[in-house]
Amino acid sequence: MLGVRFGRSLVISTSLLVMALMATPAEAQTGGVKGVVRDAKKQPVEGAVVRIESMEGGGRKFQVKTDRRGQFVQIGIQPGPYRITAEKDGLSDVREQRISLDSAEINFTLAPGAGGGESAEERKKADERVAGIKTNFAAGVDAANAGRHDEAIAKFNEVLVEAPKCVECLTNIAAVHLQKKEYDAAEAAYKRAIEVAPNSAEAFNGLATIYNAQKKFDQAAEASAQAQKLGGGAAGGAGSASSVFNQGVIAWNASRIADAKKSFEEAVKLDPNLADAHYWLGMANLNEGNMPDAAASFESYLKLAPTGQYAEQAKGILSQIKK
Repeated sequence: MLGVRFGRSLVISTSLLVMALMATPAEAQTGGVKGVVRDAKKQPVEGAVVRIESMEGGGRKFQVKTDRRGQFVQIGIQPGPYRITAEKDGLSDVREQRISLDSAEINFTLAPGAGGGESAEERKKADERVAGIKTNFAAGVDAANAGRHDEAIAKFNEVLVEAPKCVECLTNIAAVHLQKKEYDAAEAAYKRAIEVAPNSAEAFNGLATIYNAQKKFDQAAEASAQAQKLGGGAAGGAGSASSVFNQGVIAWNASRIADAKKSFEEAVKLDPNLADAHYWLGMANLNEGNMPDAAASFESYLKLAPTGQYAEQAKGILSQIKK
């Protein structure tokens, strides 16, 4: 059975089971945060430093200062949980906030004894906590890529204890279960990810992979369509291309070859570098007896992936076409 390809932090092929977990998600969609920093008298604080630090494994950090109205804005933030600190003149206020694709608004108060303020010792402990989260996330990625599946799941679960809304942890746990063909556990983890982040195209793509492997093609098509809807805005079309390719995979496995071909054609238009889409477009053309277009697709595949998983098949088919 043809496998489904992810476009974010994971690539899964249900035939070859290739894993490529990454510490930093590659989605192009971003969100932002804005707000106001005030003092104990509710007056705006100019020049307060606002630090925005990821609580996950990517090490993403931002820093801005407030203007004369005490306002700050930061855009271009990847979705995920963040620790946000406003500070000036030895006073600080801290929030933990999940950033999504819209703009979050957080207001701070800098005052002695303010509820969100931190002592130096508290700040040190909080920094150590964030560092621990990042270390465990990175260890989970390393273990997953080394095939130490149970260790990877354990590390991601350790992160979830400290950061329960870590969507990347949930999708990575699901992906590892998928590697082990533990479909029920993988499905449950992807659904948990969707509860935390309903706009997670990766989680819906993951569900599509599971249902595709289980030959539940109607459910696979529904999940893939939702992933396509959510991922359609990815920069350069890469995320959208992967979702469209997944729809072609599902149609192919359901013997809807004409529908599959349309999806493969659309996928290569959206992302001409998506090698597997070229290969399967070649197979669809071959199925129709369209040898010239089949040959062109196989040649495109070999240019993009000369040592890819379908390279030998593509070479063999080309040799037969050109006889």
